Amino acid sequence: MNAKRILIVDDQPLVLRVLRLALERADYVVETQPNGVAALESILDAPPDALITDIEMPEMDGRALCEQIDLQLPRRNFPIFVATSLTSLEHRHWSNSVRDLAFLEKPLSARKLLTTLARYFQDQTVIRAKTTAS
Repeated sequence: MNAKRILIVDDQPLVLRVLRLALERADYVVETQPNGVAALESILDAPPDALITDIEMPEMDGRALCEQIDLQLPRRNFPIFVATSLTSLEHRHWSNSVRDLAFLEKPLSARKLLTTLARYFQDQTVIRAKTTAS
């Protein structure tokens, strides 16, 4: 089985470094980008198996990134995890229009992130197995 590729988008170098190290220790292949513009280019070139993005970033924020992904990749098959300390209803409201999106509240623990990703990929394996068996 191939290692899952995770794209992390955040303008904070320390956040990128900590998450990268934790995910690489768990055998994920990790790519990082500092903003939504660079992330969108990367995603359009080679979609990841999962995207983890911050909301507040320069050039293109996480909300615009998520909306552009939905516009440009209407059949995307990877989840978006929005890591943010912004928990207001305003931020939760826009996310309802983006499919397969979940919030991860900051401060983000590496353990919780690893558990969330493992659960997601395990659920996808079960769904594929059931679909194949049908």
